Parts: sequence; C-alpha cells; structure tokens
Amino acid sequence: MRLGDVLRVGAVGLRTRPLRAFLSALGIAIGIAAMVGVVGLSSSSGAELDRTLSALGTNLLTVSSGTTLMGEAAQMPRDAETMIERIGPVERASSVGKVSEAKVYRSEQIPEAQTGGISAYAASLDLPATVGATLSSGTWLNAATEGYPAAVLGSVTAQRLGIGAAGADTQIVVGGVRFTVVGILNPVALATDLDSGVLIGWPVAESRLDFDGHPTTLYTRSEEAKLESVRQVLAGTANPEAPNEVDVSRPSDALAAKQATSQAFANLLLGVGAVALLVGGVGVANTMVISVLERRAEIGLRRSLGATRGQIRTQFLAESLLLSAMGGSGGIMLGMGVTMGYALYSGWPSVVPAWATVGGLVATLLIGAVAGLYPAIRASRLSPTEALSTP
Repeated sequence: MRLGDVLRVGAVGLRTRPLRAFLSALGIAIGIAAMVGVVGLSSSSGAELDRTLSALGTNLLTVSSGTTLMGEAAQMPRDAETMIERIGPVERASSVGKVSEAKVYRSEQIPEAQTGGISAYAASLDLPATVGATLSSGTWLNAATEGYPAAVLGSVTAQRLGIGAAGADTQIVVGGVRFTVVGILNPVALATDLDSGVLIGWPVAESRLDFDGHPTTLYTRSEEAKLESVRQVLAGTANPEAPNEVDVSRPSDALAAKQATSQAFANLLLGVGAVALLVGGVGVANTMVISVLERRAEIGLRRSLGATRGQIRTQFLAESLLLSAMGGSGGIMLGMGVTMGYALYSGWPSVVPAWATVGGLVATLLIGAVAGLYPAIRASRLSPTEALSTP
C-alpha cells in the first residue's frame, strides 16, 4: 500500500468519528496556541522594550541625594550640576530640586490634607532634553517664564488635578502662591518621579517659595562607551565631601528588570501551555485506542484481504499524525492571530519567532507519533479471525 493510500484511509477513519477527533485536535490546538501565543507576546514585549530604549537612550544616569550615616536626608552641593558637567564624557546634565514645604492644590478651597501626593520641583531649563520628556499640551519653561509663577505639570499630576490642557486661565496653588499652568508633560519613562510633580523655575522657587537651592536629583547623559566610567565617578563629583551620601542609578536597568519579570511570568505560562499540549496528546491516544476497539471488524477484513501488520500499523499511526497535525496547525494560526491582535492593540511590533512555529509543529507531530504508537501496534497484532469475530 502506498503512502497516499494510507493517508486516504486514515482520513476516512477520522471522518467516521468527527466529534471525538475534533475534541482531540482541539486539545492539541489549545496547547500549541498557548505556547506560540506566550512566546509571541513575550518576544513582542521585548521588541517594544528595545524600541523604547532605543528611542529614549540607555545612557541616562540619575544622581540623587541619599541619607547620612545618622539616617537623615543628605544634601548635595548647590553647584553639583556644574561640577558634573565638567566630567569629559558627560554630554548633558540637568537637575531638579524638591521644594518640600510647597504643597500643591487645585485651588485655595481644597482641604489642606488633600495634597494628592503631588510634589513641587524646581527644574533646570534643559531638563526635557536630558530625560527625553515631551509635552502633550502647552510649552516648557524658558528664560522669560522661569522667574515668574509658571508651572509645568507631570502627566499624573494633570490627571489628579483634573486639568486637560495648559492655558493662561488655568491656575493651581503651589505653596500658597498661584501659578499659571503653561505646559503638561507626557509620561516620562526614564524619570517617573516627574509624572507626579509640578515643575517650576529655579529662580521663582527661591524667591517665592523659600527653596534652599540644593538639587535633589541630577540627570546626566554620557557617551555610551564610557558610561560605566562616568558612573564610577559621579558620586564623588556630585558631593566630593560625602560621596557615600549620593545614590547613582541607571533608569533603563529598571525597565530591563521589569522585562525580566515579565519573561519569568511568560515562562510560567509556557509551562501551562506544555501541560495543555500533554493533555491534548492524551486525548489523541484515547481516541486512537477507542478507534482500534470500534474498528476491529474493519481491521480483520483488511487483514483477510492481504493487508500486512506493517500496513495496519502505518494506517493507525498516520491517523494519529493527521489528527495532531490538524490540531497543531490550527493552534499555530490561533497563537499567531492572538499575538498579532494584541500587539496591534498595544501598539507593539508583532514578533513571532520562527522557532516557535516550527517547534510547535514538530512538537505536535511527536505528540501524535507517541500517542498513536501503542494503538497502532495493538491494531497490527489483531489476527483476522479474532477481528472478524468481534461484533
């Protein structure tokens, strides 16, 4: 019997019990779809992170004031930004200083306790260029407005205060002083503290809000190749007298750590998909065993007409492989569809690794071969007289 004939006979065998075959194939499809979907979504998320970091840059280092040996809040020198700018590989440096005593409210009628977790910061004029911030409304501070009560809101701050757009008639209260909202920032991925802040000019913070002029956080951009060298000297440069009171971090590391956490969760889901695939394989094996019991008369007739044990074994093995291949193909298409749909919804690049689809198909064929091997051997061992005598 030729291979084409074996496949035709196997297909006929599957059509004689469509519901059971469909359910078995569905189990395989769910397992493969879960595996391909998890791998695809994880890869798409990683591609989005790479794209984000490429756009924002991974050469941003953050210098912030830590604590003293007595556990008190430390202070960086007022000229810390100037000193950092003297480091050769540093391309750009900007700073913000938290105005601790200045509470932020939508108006004077808001109860004093309802601050909304909003902080006020004095900010350098070149801060957006350094941290990669963009404006969703209005403009950033400039040399003309930094000395006047003008404010730029972080994205979260604007939501909490119920302000949708900047304008000359939109005002907030900062430290008891009315400030006009001249701009609203988009979310800042590498400086998330700014999202829940109100940014004002350094001169007006000192003159109107009793700001002491000490920066609390500095942001630096450096040459990528010399980033680690800069990182090692930043603390000592920012605060030469007490470098141990300065914390240096790389914000992009936090995004990478978040991606690593997502990858660990993806591995867990991948394990769930593998279990589903195993359950589907058990369903295929069960279907094939029952098929042998139900089709004893057919097996006996074929044996009496000259079919060999090898041909009977090949027939049932082919049925198992066809059943698994149908489920696997459907699962691969479903997994790819879910990945592309979710990636499109989230604005991610859609990435489904070739090894995931090829590996999924190979896995289904292996499952089908293992699941169909015992029933195929059992069917081939039936003698014609035994099979034909079965009602």
